[in-house]
Amino acid sequence: MELKLRFNLVTQIFVAFVSAIILGSIFGSKIDFLQPLGDLFLRLIKFVIAPLILSTLVVGVASMSDPKQLGRIGIKTIVYYLATTAIAIIIGLSVAFLINPGTGVNISTDESSIPEAAIAEPQSAIDTFLNIVPTNPFEALATGNILQIIFFALFIGIAITMIGEKAAPVLSFFEGFAEIMYKITGIIMRVAPFGILGLMAPVVGEYGLSVLLPLLKVVLAVYIACIVHALVVYSIAVKTMGKLSPITFFKGIFPAALVAFSTASSAGTLPVTIKNTTENLGVPKRIASFVLPLGATINMDGTAIYQGVAVVFIAQFFDLQLTFLQLLTVVLTTVLASIGTAGVPGAGMIMLAMVLNSVNMPLEGIALIAGIDRVLDMMRTSVNIVGDASAAVIVAGSEREIKPIKSTVNS
Repeated sequence: MELKLRFNLVTQIFVAFVSAIILGSIFGSKIDFLQPLGDLFLRLIKFVIAPLILSTLVVGVASMSDPKQLGRIGIKTIVYYLATTAIAIIIGLSVAFLINPGTGVNISTDESSIPEAAIAEPQSAIDTFLNIVPTNPFEALATGNILQIIFFALFIGIAITMIGEKAAPVLSFFEGFAEIMYKITGIIMRVAPFGILGLMAPVVGEYGLSVLLPLLKVVLAVYIACIVHALVVYSIAVKTMGKLSPITFFKGIFPAALVAFSTASSAGTLPVTIKNTTENLGVPKRIASFVLPLGATINMDGTAIYQGVAVVFIAQFFDLQLTFLQLLTVVLTTVLASIGTAGVPGAGMIMLAMVLNSVNMPLEGIALIAGIDRVLDMMRTSVNIVGDASAAVIVAGSEREIKPIKSTVNS
């Protein structure tokens, strides 16, 4: 029965997704009346993020009584995220050079469409790392600063382990709190199909083909590179290092991928990603609660692909030649910038501003693709969260902690 319900939910989400595309194409901007459904779903998702991360990560860290194991898992996670991000940017650059998205494009730039945050001076690496430490952890919880919440939860979990028996009541509280948050997430997922319908239909109705056609090659390049990265890199990784069938993996994470595509937010999809990874992929909650929140903030594979395509597009549009040193700088800047970029809609534009600055390319190039940023953001976010899940599978597999799961392929 549980498998049947899970299958029905996946089917409902997919039907809602397809229906949104059809309705948006037919009714155009008139479909905006569905937007409140999407806004409500986003608010429900966002309201569980901070308490879910705090409670599950505290329990996850506290359950690792061996500090060496915690350090080992942390190193594996970060190395995997940075490595796949580097591979992703290389794939993005390669596909862009094959498709040449900037040749033959004639569109005007509008600097007013560049977000103010993108124009602002990017933070230095030192400031980025300093900002991980919250001056007020309750403010971090209130504002949803995920990196600071992770830092706070890590220290609570470590301290619980160091104190031992006297801290048992605190650990028991967080264990119960975590179970409550899992239950709330499950309840929210029941309305996911309506939320996705409300999110996707207005987007399709607003943008349509009139915005996509002039930049169709950019969209194709990003989508092709994302698909290649997911099917090749993640499949090989989960099969060889996670000892999990790629079919089982993609089937298990599919609902979260659709939610990510609709919300364009890695952080907003986090509760669903945790639910799918633990229930469908056999990853223990303590590992998922550590690896996935970290991934929502530092794993930007889809965004890295977007950076590669965007840089090549802008260079070709302005008839600029990219040197090998500039390409190498793009790769390094993208990998490093991914650490401090929030997993929220539009973060890719902020990151692109940093990358363009690093290779002295015109910032107004951002305005060229600002109109289709949402269309690109949806796909790159899906890849980001699938990459998060692959990391959780690989880390759990390397620790020999993947739980036996019933196949969801034939469910």
